[in-house]
Amino acid sequence: MKAAKWRDLSEEEVIQKARELSEEIFNLRFQLSTGMAKNPSRLSQARRDLARANTVLRERKGGSRG
Repeated sequence: MKAAKWRDLSEEEVIQKARELSEEIFNLRFQLSTGMAKNPSRLSQARRDLARANTVLRERKGGSRG
């Protein structure tokens, strides 16, 4: 999902999707280690989506790191 679509979601929806992605990443890593993964490339895609979700949440909080 593109960052623009993440920004269209409410904060609660972004948090919920981030939780779902975290669980999916855990399950995909487990499947990869046991050799049961059907789509190994989904892991990198899910990681990127989680990073986008975290970025959008960080933007909304307005915190700057620098």
